[in-house]
Amino acid sequence: MSPLANLIFITSLFLGTTITISSNHWVMAWAGLEINTLAILPLISKSHHPRSIEAATKYFLTQAAASALVLFSSMTNAWQTGQWDITQLTHPTSCLILTSAIAMKLGLVPFHFWFPEVLQGSPLTTGLLLSTIMKLPPMTLLYMTSPSLNPTLLTTLAILSAALGGWMGLNQTQIRKILAFSSISHLGWMAVILVYNPKLTLLNFYLYAMMTTAIFLALNTIKVLKLSTLMTAWTKTPSLNAMLLLTLLSLAGLPPLTGFLPKWLIIQELTKQDMAPTAVLISLLSLLSLFFYLRLAYCTTITLPPHTTNHMKQWRTNKPTNITIAILTTMSVMILPISPMILTIT
Repeated sequence: MSPLANLIFITSLFLGTTITISSNHWVMAWAGLEINTLAILPLISKSHHPRSIEAATKYFLTQAAASALVLFSSMTNAWQTGQWDITQLTHPTSCLILTSAIAMKLGLVPFHFWFPEVLQGSPLTTGLLLSTIMKLPPMTLLYMTSPSLNPTLLTTLAILSAALGGWMGLNQTQIRKILAFSSISHLGWMAVILVYNPKLTLLNFYLYAMMTTAIFLALNTIKVLKLSTLMTAWTKTPSLNAMLLLTLLSLAGLPPLTGFLPKWLIIQELTKQDMAPTAVLISLLSLLSLFFYLRLAYCTTITLPPHTTNHMKQWRTNKPTNITIAILTTMSVMILPISPMILTIT
């Protein structure tokens, strides 16, 4: 793909995201979502591999169906209440359809089947966009409509997402699929608190996006797609692998790393809302995803030769690590001590 075409698609992606985030009218939000979908499709299918074309087709069909449901829910609400404003979504049927549509857009269980397949068929840089910036517009719509949404439905979707995201990631060997199931599991944590404290959902999303960006960029630097190649990558850039280990543990939510902050706050808020059983259940389900994060971390740095992989050792490169990766990994590991300052700002 030519650099000019790449620039146009990336710009369109940011334009669609900005339109959806800043809109008050449902039709404008829908238009932004459509621009987003159309801009990411060439980036998914740019390698011309059959798997990439299949991923782009699956992505287009699910996103088109979800966008149609968003439009349908807003039209139903306008028909019943006369309101096209996003924050005025009050009709129960419209809220139900919208929750389903956004769950489909984000990849929440039970609408999650497309996400691992699409991520597996995309390059790492496109996978990064799919896991972070493409989730921002639907999260914004959920944030704006959160007072009207059904708490029972969202809690059910959240617990199912945390369970299946952890469970289905256990047996994977492809790193992109593992990160897809990790994303589904994290979306469960965001959805469970949405109705009670929407700001916590956004804080969780921002921290998740930061840690995931650090991991995708690190993997893109060492050019690793499978667990078997990850085992031999420590010879290439040992310092980057050590930071990747810490970032993976942070994404797993282990204290005293950054990823523990949103989990801690969400459990605290759920307990305040008399939802201690839900907090206990979702915490136990996060242990499932902890297993595959630990397996990734083990393969990243702790597995030393001799071992039985058939891959050649990679040459160590003296190329300096990208400054963006350095900043992101540092933030992914060390933000917890300054959390009181973040909480006073939010």
